Amino acid sequence: MTRPDANPAPDADAARLAALGYTSEFRRDMSLWANFSLGFTYLSPVVGIYTLFAVSLALGGPPMFWSLAVVGAGQFLVALVFGEIVSQYPLAGGVYPWARRLWGRRWAWMTGWVYLVALLVTIASVSYGAGPFLARLLGFEAGPASTTGCALAVIAVALALNLAGTKWLAWAAIIGFSAELLGALVVGGWLLIAERHHGLGVLFDAFGAGSGSGYLGAFLAAGLIGIFQYYGFEACGDVAEEVPDPTRRIPKAMRMTIYIGGAAAMFVCLALLLAVEDYGAVIGGADTDPVTTVLTEAFGPVGMKVVLGIVLISFVSCALSLQAAASRLLYSYARDGMIAGSRLLRTFLPHRHVPPYTLAVAAAVPALVVLCSLLSTDALTKIISFATLGIYLGFQMVVLAALRARLKGWRPSGAFTLGRWGLPVTIGALVYGVLAIATMAWPRTPEAPWYDDYIVALSGAVVIGLGVLYLVTARPYERGDAPAGDAVPGGPAAAGTAPSSEPSTRRRP
Repeated sequence: MTRPDANPAPDADAARLAALGYTSEFRRDMSLWANFSLGFTYLSPVVGIYTLFAVSLALGGPPMFWSLAVVGAGQFLVALVFGEIVSQYPLAGGVYPWARRLWGRRWAWMTGWVYLVALLVTIASVSYGAGPFLARLLGFEAGPASTTGCALAVIAVALALNLAGTKWLAWAAIIGFSAELLGALVVGGWLLIAERHHGLGVLFDAFGAGSGSGYLGAFLAAGLIGIFQYYGFEACGDVAEEVPDPTRRIPKAMRMTIYIGGAAAMFVCLALLLAVEDYGAVIGGADTDPVTTVLTEAFGPVGMKVVLGIVLISFVSCALSLQAAASRLLYSYARDGMIAGSRLLRTFLPHRHVPPYTLAVAAAVPALVVLCSLLSTDALTKIISFATLGIYLGFQMVVLAALRARLKGWRPSGAFTLGRWGLPVTIGALVYGVLAIATMAWPRTPEAPWYDDYIVALSGAVVIGLGVLYLVTARPYERGDAPAGDAVPGGPAAAGTAPSSEPSTRRRP
């Protein structure tokens, strides 16, 4: 529930932040709708559905549609938990500062590390997914080299917009949201009216998909489209210091992202499914790009260009939101002195009020991942699988920290709380997240080389292993004096040391 207090003045936001131990160099230029738009464009129904529609339809047939409903319900529980946390701790960076206050420095560092790596890889996956659409818009054949070049162009455009400042980010998010939602409604509506070849009964017919090993395994594998779709709401909290009255607005924006974004994703997916003429061709591998097939037949060459333009706006907006989220997380690390190069990474552009070096990292690392994709024949699926696993691991580390803190006596005290529903919702969110992680990591291709069959689990283990190695050798959690572990009554304010009584924008590395 949300308390019906009047919206606080800007100085009240600053006072709340000061009580948490910080002052901010960000400008609060992001309205509720801009904040929601940021989460929506990060979740991006068009990007999520168009990127994995062919793969999921081939694996699970039309019933893969129901994975969107299952995952949406589970992720809504996670969004409720995050809403309680950000309402009490409206700090830039999202999962890292939340885990820091709920549990402590070491847990927070690992949570942020896993999530940061996954975010950077997700930027690469979204940019890489845009490549074929940009190639078709420009009229040339999509291949590994052209897809890579287009992906690098998307990353560069997103970086330029982010460097322009929070106002530009807010406007770009609103424009991206408007274009994507309008495009989804128009394109999906036209497909349902003029290009529908099937009735709703096909949503319960696998058309032979998964007949070899049983349909449950096929459905879980195809469910990657749902798992990949429903994150992005956390980006609303990553920019908490750029939103007026964040304790009320951000939880609301998170919930809006899930149910509006989820409804749009299901609408787009349904329209495409009913417009595919030959499911057998997709499942059998004869039609490897049913999205392009459907859109070309429905809109012709000229109309297809317009649709591709809208799709590309969605991809750029998504990459823009992802970059913003990654840069704020990295800045939050640097502000607390928790990572190498903190002094440089917490630097702000004086007139734009954004951290340029963290934005540069959020562009350079995805660019390297995109370039490395030239070495793989199925780069997109591997990149998405790893990125999604890392995002979910980061989410569940926060949910687990919230459950632990709640069992130790934490009672959320922000403007938005779940009241007596807090404990069961948190448990439900954790159970759902663990099952989703197991689904992603489970090996399903025994005929493939072992390292390919276990690529998702192996990549997660490598990231966690590297994080633990850095944590043990560099001991970053010993730096700075920012509060930690103070959500639990009587817990340490700063992992054994008292927090500084003065708010700070800079922490000694």
